[in-house]
Amino acid sequence: MSTLLIVILILAVMVSVVGIVGAVVPALPGPPLSLLSLITVYLACPGTVSLVFLIIMSIAVVVVTVLDYVAPVILTKVGGGSRYATWGSTLGLVVGLFFMPLGLIVGPLVGAFLGELYHGSTLSTSFKVSMLSFIAFLITTGLKLVLSLILTFEVIRAIWVFALA
Repeated sequence: MSTLLIVILILAVMVSVVGIVGAVVPALPGPPLSLLSLITVYLACPGTVSLVFLIIMSIAVVVVTVLDYVAPVILTKVGGGSRYATWGSTLGLVVGLFFMPLGLIVGPLVGAFLGELYHGSTLSTSFKVSMLSFIAFLITTGLKLVLSLILTFEVIRAIWVFALA
């Protein structure tokens, strides 16, 4: 194995790990980064990743990424909430990053609640909307995390198979 190939594969693993972090941190596109790593390994290590698997994972990344943007809005609207709840939840998540790990849970919940209160909703409506926004956050974050972990596992597995061949 050439030195350049080794560097490329190490970078692929590092980007995939950043993808796992990005599944939770809102500023990083987690699953797309992990998919980029898998594509890199697919190209660098022929025969270790199935094209069908790559296509299925690409579709899954697109679906989960779209769902990440759409689900909070839909659940907030279902609960009678405004866009302020969605923005509040996102802002709460960013602030919550400074108070890890509890901040990742409490931040979006409190942010959505305060955002909806700011919009002028009642306490009960604000609470209901914040819970629905929080549920959407948990679902989409969970999906992104699972998908990034699957992609990272496949990257490492493919590199291992290639190295042993």
